[in-house]
Amino acid sequence: MIYFDNGATSFPKPAGMAEVMEECITQYCGNPGRSGHKMSLRTGEEVYRARRKVAELFNIQDAQRVVFTKNTTEALNLGIHGFLKKGDHVVTTSMEHNSVLRPLKAMERHGVQHTIVMADKEGCVSPDMIEKATRSNTAMIIMTAASNICGSKMPLKEVGDMAARSGRIFFVDAAQGAGVMDLDVRKLNIDMMAFPGHKGLLGPMGTGALYVRPGIELAPIMEGGTGTESRSRSQPCVFPEGYEAGTINAPAIIGLGYSAGFVYKVGPEVIGRYEEDLICRLEEKIRNMKGVSVYGPAPGKKTGISLININGISAEEVTTMLSETYGIAVRGGYHCAGLAHKTIGTWDKGAVRISAGLYNTKKEIDFLCDALWSIKKSLC
Repeated sequence: MIYFDNGATSFPKPAGMAEVMEECITQYCGNPGRSGHKMSLRTGEEVYRARRKVAELFNIQDAQRVVFTKNTTEALNLGIHGFLKKGDHVVTTSMEHNSVLRPLKAMERHGVQHTIVMADKEGCVSPDMIEKATRSNTAMIIMTAASNICGSKMPLKEVGDMAARSGRIFFVDAAQGAGVMDLDVRKLNIDMMAFPGHKGLLGPMGTGALYVRPGIELAPIMEGGTGTESRSRSQPCVFPEGYEAGTINAPAIIGLGYSAGFVYKVGPEVIGRYEEDLICRLEEKIRNMKGVSVYGPAPGKKTGISLININGISAEEVTTMLSETYGIAVRGGYHCAGLAHKTIGTWDKGAVRISAGLYNTKKEIDFLCDALWSIKKSLC
């Protein structure tokens, strides 16, 4: 299988990731923070090492402010539900994933309002429009680092600076940016950031994290065992244990730590440029194909994602044909971001998303282009 579905989860993973996970499972996998024996202590040390590696990747000074979650969705919910309160207002964009838009919709029941700033047809958002949408009670600006459907990169620096000047929380959904963009939380004035372990960080599924800047307080959205303050009936609001209730997925987190270290050594910007170059090669070929529509900005303004449709055939059918006939994995449909599809003009039909990864090659891109051309010709 030629894999071009890295926007959903990256594949393959660095070889050493599985090795450190297996070592944990077979050699020392005690419950971290729950016991004082050697196996428990070793697991806790390895989890802390993973936390530091993840923090280093984003220039996070205090690794304890990195809360491990099972995915970006959980991290976004923790940041949104744990921070906002009745009377607050939030500014977001039309390019957001449902993991942002649905929690904000749910918060309306608790007296939290939000304004959605519309992007243009290429999925790009104006910083000026975001600033104009703010109100006196705007507590948070939340936006994706890059669109999950068409890859358009967002003006993080401009919005982060504006939020810092006005004293508002800047919350970034880095699901499509972590590992392929320079997301220095200090340079970009990011106050909170949610990100997955299993996409650009090349880690295992079931991992994610939320970064919370020192000085920001969150209410836990889940209560339970923390390994600390066990005699108290109340959940301790201590980072990170108070927000990681229950037994964590230590083997996967340790695997994530390995992969995050791998990405740090290679360089997120290096990986990002490589993936963008592959998509540039793809779009140079298919933008001139009659009957093939390409959405979103041109390469250079987006990540390694291309969103397309072949006129006369549904996105789902194209996806099936690529898989069954050509052995190529892509994703067709609405990608959990219906409003973003409405913004760029694919609300009625969805689209095919092609997302490149570090392990893809130019030869695979060329084979994909030939397959798309063959599918198009078969309709004539």
